[in-house]
Amino acid sequence: MKLGIGIGWRPEIAEAVEALPGIDWVEAVAENICTGHLPDSLVRLRERGVTVVPHGVSLGLGGADRPDPGRLADLAARAELLSAPLVTEHIAFVRAGGPRVSSPVLEAGHLLPVPRTRDALDVLCENVRVAQDSLPVPLALENIAALISWPGEELTEGQFLAELVERTGVRLLIDVANLHTNHVNLGEDPATALDELPVEAIAYVHVAGGVEKDGVWHDTHAHPVTGPVLDVLAELRSRVDPPGVLLERDDDFPPATELAGELDMVRATLDGASGDAERPAPRVRPSAPAGASTPPDATRDRLAAAQTALLGALVAGGPAPRGFDRERLGVQSRALAAKRAGVVAKVAPELPEILGSGYRDAFLSYAGARPMSGKYRRDALDFAEQLLIAGRPADAAARRRLTHWWQDRAGAHPPRRTTRLVRAARAALVGR
Repeated sequence: MKLGIGIGWRPEIAEAVEALPGIDWVEAVAENICTGHLPDSLVRLRERGVTVVPHGVSLGLGGADRPDPGRLADLAARAELLSAPLVTEHIAFVRAGGPRVSSPVLEAGHLLPVPRTRDALDVLCENVRVAQDSLPVPLALENIAALISWPGEELTEGQFLAELVERTGVRLLIDVANLHTNHVNLGEDPATALDELPVEAIAYVHVAGGVEKDGVWHDTHAHPVTGPVLDVLAELRSRVDPPGVLLERDDDFPPATELAGELDMVRATLDGASGDAERPAPRVRPSAPAGASTPPDATRDRLAAAQTALLGALVAGGPAPRGFDRERLGVQSRALAAKRAGVVAKVAPELPEILGSGYRDAFLSYAGARPMSGKYRRDALDFAEQLLIAGRPADAAARRRLTHWWQDRAGAHPPRRTTRLVRAARAALVGR
């Protein structure tokens, strides 16, 4: 299916997206769409014939556990609501822990890389097949950006993607900004990855901005698209004419004129790099691959232990697993905490308003002692609860405002110290 040129639809830029010329389709974060009430902007776009693709961020298909049926059902419902031609997700894990390793579940609040090993690929392939069986439309998976790499990897990114496609028939969503990120951070050559992966399996392409700081590239989706990212797009276009290309922007949204200018740069890059490239003949990929096998529980257990150890080091102050770059783990850990603070500030804007300039430091202190275990709204309530238990903020008026905010959303009164101690004791017992 030919999608054309698109842009990521976000509520903050809904009006701008509707007004942009030459937009053939949009992508919306699946988890932000309520099946009971489609945003008016998306309704109008669909009435104009604009295709809407739901883009999931929470399945965690690269995790050790099989996909959660409830999350799959939610993604399927959004695909049907939007009459989408396909749905997309990521090759990543987003949580770890649980009964398989006898530990509390930890949420990353972020997309983390899957080790490119045979064990991890076996698990991923089965998880993808489970997802494909549960979805009403084809699935495409996105390569992610990474600040860290796993020790002992057995496959390159291109090889990993190629075998995933061969074994499952899944489509690919290639993010050229992520290929550039991994070039800067991990030394991986985008051209080599493009040579190795099956470009005929590409469903569409992401283009996004980022920023380099202290030699590390941060895939922020909050900065303009850079020249090196467009160069990777040109590399891809020289090999294949992708069915669709989409500009992503998730924060610090610029005026509509700047978004239009970035889209023009994307179009110009595609036109300038087209050359004589023709879409290669599709490889034969069975819809139900012969020899598809179920990885033994021991394989999933090993992956679970490894991912739990890594996530524990990143969000719960655990020791660095053997073979990882400690400095890079620190960079990733700080980035996760900063993202968590930013998202909580978005879902609960009253908190930074009440706490003022002290919000960020207070939240980072809280996050360092309390890993994320649920959704961001729950995280916001837990953060406020911990502040109130500690008698903060010091300003009485601000503390009253925070108390009222917490009461409106969580209960009649903030828990007392005794309640906190009981909860901590219960948590300790569960974690044993």
